[in-house]
Amino acid sequence: MTSGSGYETYEGAGELLRALAAPIRLAIVSELAQGERCVHELVETLGATQPLVSQHLRVLRGAGVVRGSRRGREIAYALVDEHVAHIVADAVSHAGEAS
Repeated sequence: MTSGSGYETYEGAGELLRALAAPIRLAIVSELAQGERCVHELVETLGATQPLVSQHLRVLRGAGVVRGSRRGREIAYALVDEHVAHIVADAVSHAGEAS
């Protein structure tokens, strides 16, 4: 453990990893690493239903991974910071190496 941060830092990391635990959420983060996307764009790219994508975006928002900003009648989602995109890219790369 690092000085001053205590166990809370690990708890926060655990929360982040739990938020990323679903394959569709990893795919959403990978898409958002390329730039802002609206729900309908994610639905089209991922081939998932709109309610499913919206549900997973809610989880990612709750974990502080993504943020939404109104763009007319739609909400455009973006990553809060690029660190998460790197974590996901590394995990996907590592999983590909293990195959």
